Amino acid sequence: MEGSVIMAEAKFGKMGAQLKHGYNSATICESNMMMDIGIQVMSAGEKLTFNEQAKEVAYVILTGEVKISWENNTEVMKRTSLFDENPTCLHVPLATEVTIEAVVDSEVLIQKTENDTKFAPKFYYPEDVQADVFGGGVWSGTATRTVRTIFDYENAPYSNMVNGEVINSPGRWSSYIPHFHPQPEVYVYKFDRPQGFGAAFIGEDTFRTETNAYVAIPGGDIHPQVTAPGYAMWYSWMIRHLPDDPWAKTRIVCEEHAWLEEDGAEAKIWDPLKKAYAEYPIYQKDGWKVDAGVGG
Repeated sequence: MEGSVIMAEAKFGKMGAQLKHGYNSATICESNMMMDIGIQVMSAGEKLTFNEQAKEVAYVILTGEVKISWENNTEVMKRTSLFDENPTCLHVPLATEVTIEAVVDSEVLIQKTENDTKFAPKFYYPEDVQADVFGGGVWSGTATRTVRTIFDYENAPYSNMVNGEVINSPGRWSSYIPHFHPQPEVYVYKFDRPQGFGAAFIGEDTFRTETNAYVAIPGGDIHPQVTAPGYAMWYSWMIRHLPDDPWAKTRIVCEEHAWLEEDGAEAKIWDPLKKAYAEYPIYQKDGWKVDAGVGG
C-alpha cells in the first residue's frame, strides 16, 4: 500500500556469485525501499508472462537475448556487454501483460513499485538512453565515471521510479562527492571479472561489493562507491520517488566535503605525482614508473 512500510531492508545483501534459475530477489515493496527488485534468470527457449495488477514495471536486459511482447508489440532486447553497450528497457504501467521469451540464456533486471497512474508503455532503445561522463577534469580523474539514465522525473514524470546505470573504471569512485537525498535507492552490481570487488559506503557502514551483490540505501544516507584497481564495476541505480517529493536530480552535498567543488580545490589536494612530473622531466616523457609495491 502506498506509503506503508512493513520492514527495513538490510543495507547490504548478496544474491550469490551464481544466480539460480528463476527470480532472484534483492528488495521488496513492503520495505523502506518501496520497490520489488530482482534478476530473472531464463534458459534458452523459456517463455514467461508477467502482469502486475497494482505496480508499474521496468524490464532491463543484462545479458543474452530475449523477445519481449506487450499490447500487440514485440521487440528484441539483446546485450553482450554491460560495460560497452547501453541497455534496452521496457517500462509499463499496472495491469499490462508482458511476455518474455529467451532466445539464449539470459538475465533480465526487473524493477517494480506501486503506481495507479495509467501511462503509455515505453520501450527504450540504446540510443534513447542518456549517457554522461561525470567527474572528468577534477580530482586527478579519480572519480571519472559514465552515468546512464534510462528514465527519471524529467522524461517519465508519470512514474514513481528512476532507472539507470553507472560504469566505474578500475580504481575509480562514483556517487561522489559524498551526498544524500530523501528518496530510497538500490544498487545492484556486476564486475567485469568474477573475482572483481569494490566497496560501498552507506551512511556509517562499509560493505564489500561483488557481482550480484546489492545495497539498499535509506533516504538520508550518503552512498559513495569505489572499485578496486584492475576491476571495472557496473551497477544499476534505481530510485523510488516519495509522495509529493520526487527525485529531481536531488543531491545534497555533505558540508564537510563541499570544498571539493569550490574553485581552486584541485590545487589544495596533495598529489605526489604532480610534483614528480614538475620536477623530473623524464616522467613527462616516459610516464610514471610502474611499481605495484608491497605493503600498504
